[in-house]
Amino acid sequence: MDDIEVPQYFVCPISLQIMQDPVTAITGITYDRDSIEHWLFQSKNTTCPVTKQPLPRDSELTPNHTLRRLIQAWCTENASHGIDRIPTPKPPLDKAQVLKLLKDFWNPKLQLKIIRKIEFLATKSEGNRKYLVDAGVAKAMLLFIANRCYKEGLVDGLEEALSILHFVRISSEELSLLFMENDQIVDSLTWVFGCKLQNQISVSTHAVLVLKSIIQKANSSVLETLNPDFFKKLVGVLRNGVTQQGTNAALHIMLDACPWGRNRIKMVDAGAVYELIELEFEAPEKKTTELIFGILFHLCSCADGRAQFVSHKGGIFIVSNRLWKVSPSADDRAILILSLICKYSGTNMVLQEMLEVGAVYRLCTLLQVDCAPYLKDKARQILRSHSEEWKKCPCLGISLRHR
Repeated sequence: MDDIEVPQYFVCPISLQIMQDPVTAITGITYDRDSIEHWLFQSKNTTCPVTKQPLPRDSELTPNHTLRRLIQAWCTENASHGIDRIPTPKPPLDKAQVLKLLKDFWNPKLQLKIIRKIEFLATKSEGNRKYLVDAGVAKAMLLFIANRCYKEGLVDGLEEALSILHFVRISSEELSLLFMENDQIVDSLTWVFGCKLQNQISVSTHAVLVLKSIIQKANSSVLETLNPDFFKKLVGVLRNGVTQQGTNAALHIMLDACPWGRNRIKMVDAGAVYELIELEFEAPEKKTTELIFGILFHLCSCADGRAQFVSHKGGIFIVSNRLWKVSPSADDRAILILSLICKYSGTNMVLQEMLEVGAVYRLCTLLQVDCAPYLKDKARQILRSHSEEWKKCPCLGISLRHR
């Protein structure tokens, strides 16, 4: 194929590949359907990539059948050169078809068949997903999980519904109305974590991703009323393991819930401090560490959280060990955590542990490295607040005396 010159008008201006399903935008430029739909719906652009003219997301994309037939004929002529003929694309989904699917979906006898068809459509193209969103498929899937799966303890169709919700997100306005209609949406999603399905890791990952999307769009009244079992199950996700994407989603949910003091207490009671420290010992990616330290900072603002932190033999070590190794954001949280521990839980045993695990040394070193001035000020405050205890260590006494 490298020796064959492809006619330029066969090539999509976005993907720079031979078009499989050419469609013409209202600006007069032809693109491959998948590429222009991704440009509009996933990347959320509103201009034509070539002309830079306005291109609304709801504008029509007209199939260019003539060009598609020319491309197919050219592929057939050049089959001996390794060119594969492009298949004739199926007609795109339209709103009427989606509404018919949703109507049939509420028929119990057709439910599993319809949900699998919707999942197939959701995976196919950005255009399909737009129609599914506009038709209210996300709400239908959440109600299916809450009313059929959760209430009746049934798992048939659960995996497919979660997969659909991974592709088709619910709007904030639709979510607010849904919470008024059904107050078990959150409980039904955390229930999924305890199901024993063949693809449980994948299912739990999809459930926690959906839960993250919902929590981020929910109003404060929802976040204020999260129950203890919610946090126990979320901590269980960290303990039992999901994908990296799922772990970060669970951490995002916890961090979003932290501003409410009662939520922090519920997390501590659920054993979150211990699990967060254990998770950090697995040397996760940078973003995960930042999330863990952000949550630990909030949990260490309450007495029980600090008590759990210092009772873990690796808490002080792992936080101090990450200083100037991860990111400025992680440094910020680490310093604040150590500051809270020193200020409110700075017993002789804790201060001695800080010496033994190298936390004091790292605080001293922080004063010498290139970092934000406010971090140096915070480190200096910590060192000065317990300088008498730490000066007993000969190797650090001189350093502390000059701070």
